[in-house]
Amino acid sequence: MKIKRKIPFFLLFLFDIVKLAVIAFVIVWPIHYFIFQPFYVVGPSMEPNFYDKDYLIVSKITYRLNNPERGQVVIFHPPQNDKTFLIKRVIGLPGEKIFIEKGHIYITGSEFFKGEELNEKDYLAPGLTTPGKIEIQLEDDEYYVLGDNRSMSLDSRSFGAVKENRIVGRVSLRGWPFDRFGLIEAPMF
Repeated sequence: MKIKRKIPFFLLFLFDIVKLAVIAFVIVWPIHYFIFQPFYVVGPSMEPNFYDKDYLIVSKITYRLNNPERGQVVIFHPPQNDKTFLIKRVIGLPGEKIFIEKGHIYITGSEFFKGEELNEKDYLAPGLTTPGKIEIQLEDDEYYVLGDNRSMSLDSRSFGAVKENRIVGRVSLRGWPFDRFGLIEAPMF
Protein backbone atom coordinates (compact mmCIF):
# COMPACT_ATOMS: atom_id res chain seq x y z
CA MET A 1 0.00 0.00 0.00
CA LYS A 2 1.36 3.41 -1.07
CA ILE A 3 1.00 6.42 1.17
CA LYS A 4 0.44 9.70 -0.61
CA ARG A 5 1.80 12.79 1.12
CA LYS A 6 -0.28 15.84 0.80
CA ILE A 7 1.58 19.15 0.42
CA PRO A 8 0.27 21.73 2.87
CA PHE A 9 -1.84 24.52 1.37
CA PHE A 10 0.50 27.14 2.82
CA LEU A 11 3.49 25.79 0.87
CA LEU A 12 1.49 25.64 -2.37
CA PHE A 13 0.33 29.22 -1.81
CA LEU A 14 3.90 30.36 -1.05
CA PHE A 15 5.21 28.60 -4.18
CA ASP A 16 2.54 30.35 -6.31
CA ILE A 17 3.49 33.76 -4.87
CA VAL A 18 7.20 33.18 -5.58
CA LYS A 19 6.40 31.95 -9.10
CA LEU A 20 4.24 35.03 -9.77
CA ALA A 21 6.96 37.37 -8.47
CA VAL A 22 9.61 35.76 -10.68
CA ILE A 23 7.38 35.94 -13.77
CA ALA A 24 6.51 39.59 -13.05
CA PHE A 25 10.19 40.44 -12.59
CA VAL A 26 11.17 38.72 -15.85
CA ILE A 27 8.50 40.70 -17.73
CA VAL A 28 8.70 44.10 -15.99
CA TRP A 29 12.46 44.48 -15.47
CA PRO A 30 13.44 44.51 -19.18
CA ILE A 31 10.64 47.00 -19.96
CA HIS A 32 11.76 49.25 -17.10
CA TYR A 33 15.46 48.93 -17.92
CA PHE A 34 15.37 49.21 -21.72
CA ILE A 35 12.09 50.79 -22.83
CA PHE A 36 10.18 53.00 -20.34
CA GLN A 37 10.85 54.39 -16.89
CA PRO A 38 8.70 56.60 -14.65
CA PHE A 39 10.05 59.79 -13.05
CA TYR A 40 8.68 62.51 -10.77
CA VAL A 41 9.59 66.14 -11.35
CA VAL A 42 11.24 67.70 -8.31
CA GLY A 43 11.52 71.48 -8.14
CA PRO A 44 10.51 74.47 -10.29
CA SER A 45 13.25 74.39 -12.96
CA MET A 46 10.89 73.39 -15.81
CA GLU A 47 7.87 75.56 -14.96
CA PRO A 48 5.45 76.46 -16.52
CA ASN A 49 5.61 73.28 -18.63
CA PHE A 50 6.39 70.76 -15.87
CA TYR A 51 5.61 71.31 -12.21
CA ASP A 52 6.87 69.78 -9.00
CA LYS A 53 5.41 66.26 -8.56
CA ASP A 54 4.38 65.82 -12.22
CA TYR A 55 4.60 62.10 -13.01
CA LEU A 56 6.36 61.47 -16.31
CA ILE A 57 7.02 58.42 -18.44
CA VAL A 58 10.42 58.49 -20.13
CA SER A 59 11.13 56.60 -23.33
CA LYS A 60 14.56 55.04 -22.97
CA ILE A 61 14.49 53.29 -26.34
CA THR A 62 14.02 56.52 -28.35
CA TYR A 63 17.69 57.45 -28.18
CA ARG A 64 18.86 53.95 -29.00
CA LEU A 65 17.21 54.50 -32.40
CA ASN A 66 17.53 58.30 -32.91
CA ASN A 67 19.58 61.20 -31.57
CA PRO A 68 18.09 63.83 -29.26
CA GLU A 69 16.55 66.77 -31.11
CA ARG A 70 16.38 70.44 -30.25
CA GLY A 71 13.38 71.24 -28.07
CA GLN A 72 12.93 67.74 -26.68
CA VAL A 73 12.73 67.37 -22.91
CA VAL A 74 15.21 64.82 -21.60
CA ILE A 75 16.14 63.07 -18.38
CA PHE A 76 19.89 62.74 -17.83
CA HIS A 77 22.66 62.34 -15.29
CA PRO A 78 24.56 65.61 -14.83
CA PRO A 79 28.32 65.45 -15.36
CA GLN A 80 30.18 63.80 -12.47
CA ASN A 81 26.99 62.52 -10.75
CA ASP A 82 25.58 59.11 -11.66
CA LYS A 83 22.98 59.05 -8.87
CA THR A 84 21.07 62.22 -9.72
CA PHE A 85 18.58 62.63 -12.54
CA LEU A 86 17.73 66.05 -14.00
CA ILE A 87 15.03 67.12 -16.45
CA LYS A 88 15.88 69.83 -19.00
CA ARG A 89 15.21 70.88 -22.59
CA VAL A 90 17.74 70.27 -25.38
CA ILE A 91 18.88 73.63 -26.77
CA GLY A 92 22.21 72.94 -28.47
CA LEU A 93 23.14 69.96 -30.65
CA PRO A 94 26.54 68.32 -31.22
CA GLY A 95 29.00 70.48 -33.13
CA GLU A 96 27.08 73.73 -32.62
CA LYS A 97 28.35 76.91 -31.03
CA ILE A 98 26.08 78.46 -28.37
CA PHE A 99 26.13 82.15 -27.39
CA ILE A 100 24.05 83.47 -24.52
CA GLU A 101 24.07 87.24 -24.26
CA LYS A 102 21.66 89.92 -23.04
CA GLY A 103 18.95 87.36 -22.33
CA HIS A 104 19.02 85.73 -25.77
CA ILE A 105 20.45 82.49 -27.17
CA TYR A 106 22.27 82.45 -30.50
CA ILE A 107 23.33 79.28 -32.28
CA THR A 108 25.83 78.72 -35.07
CA GLY A 109 25.89 75.38 -36.88
CA SER A 110 23.37 72.79 -38.17
CA GLU A 111 20.31 74.68 -39.39
CA PHE A 112 21.56 77.95 -37.83
CA PHE A 113 24.36 79.03 -40.13
CA LYS A 114 24.98 82.65 -39.11
CA GLY A 115 24.48 82.72 -35.35
CA GLU A 116 20.71 83.09 -35.49
CA GLU A 117 18.62 83.69 -32.38
CA LEU A 118 16.75 80.68 -31.03
CA ASN A 119 12.98 81.24 -31.02
CA GLU A 120 11.69 79.89 -27.69
CA LYS A 121 8.22 81.43 -27.58
CA ASP A 122 6.53 78.00 -27.75
CA TYR A 123 7.77 76.84 -24.35
CA LEU A 124 9.06 79.81 -22.33
CA ALA A 125 6.78 81.99 -20.23
CA PRO A 126 6.16 85.43 -21.81
CA GLY A 127 8.89 87.90 -20.94
CA LEU A 128 11.29 85.24 -19.66
CA THR A 129 14.89 85.58 -20.85
CA THR A 130 18.07 83.55 -20.38
CA PRO A 131 20.45 85.18 -17.89
CA GLY A 132 24.19 84.86 -18.23
CA LYS A 133 26.92 85.48 -20.75
CA ILE A 134 28.22 82.23 -22.20
CA GLU A 135 30.00 81.05 -25.31
CA ILE A 136 30.56 77.32 -25.79
CA GLN A 137 31.50 75.05 -28.67
CA LEU A 138 29.84 71.63 -28.37
CA GLU A 139 31.79 68.49 -29.18
CA ASP A 140 30.42 65.76 -31.47
CA ASP A 141 28.78 63.93 -28.55
CA GLU A 142 27.58 66.89 -26.44
CA TYR A 143 24.24 68.62 -25.91
CA TYR A 144 23.44 71.94 -24.28
CA VAL A 145 20.41 71.73 -21.99
CA LEU A 146 18.45 74.43 -20.17
CA GLY A 147 15.50 74.49 -17.81
CA ASP A 148 12.36 76.28 -18.98
CA ASN A 149 12.36 78.40 -15.80
CA ARG A 150 15.73 79.95 -16.60
CA SER A 151 16.14 81.92 -13.36
CA MET A 152 15.49 78.80 -11.20
CA SER A 153 17.37 76.14 -13.15
CA LEU A 154 20.65 74.33 -12.57
CA ASP A 155 21.57 73.48 -16.15
CA SER A 156 24.36 73.62 -18.75
CA ARG A 157 25.09 77.21 -17.78
CA SER A 158 26.33 75.79 -14.46
CA PHE A 159 27.74 72.33 -15.21
CA GLY A 160 28.51 72.58 -18.94
CA ALA A 161 27.46 70.43 -21.86
CA VAL A 162 25.99 66.95 -21.34
CA LYS A 163 27.58 63.97 -23.06
CA GLU A 164 25.19 61.85 -25.12
CA ASN A 165 25.87 58.75 -23.02
CA ARG A 166 24.59 60.61 -19.90
CA ILE A 167 21.10 61.05 -21.42
CA VAL A 168 18.67 58.46 -20.05
CA GLY A 169 15.72 59.16 -22.31
CA ARG A 170 13.09 61.51 -23.72
CA VAL A 171 10.06 62.58 -21.73
CA SER A 172 7.20 61.16 -23.77
CA LEU A 173 4.10 61.20 -21.54
CA ARG A 174 2.76 63.10 -18.55
CA GLY A 175 0.73 60.70 -16.42
CA TRP A 176 -0.09 63.01 -13.53
CA PRO A 177 -1.88 65.27 -12.86
CA PHE A 178 -4.77 63.88 -14.88
CA ASP A 179 -5.92 67.30 -16.09
CA ARG A 180 -2.54 67.66 -17.87
CA PHE A 181 -2.28 64.03 -19.01
CA GLY A 182 -0.90 63.60 -22.52
CA LEU A 183 1.97 63.07 -24.90
CA ILE A 184 4.91 65.47 -24.73
CA GLU A 185 5.93 66.77 -28.15
CA ALA A 186 8.97 68.90 -28.96
CA PRO A 187 8.19 72.37 -30.37
CA MET A 188 8.82 73.03 -34.04
CA PHE A 189 11.68 75.40 -34.87
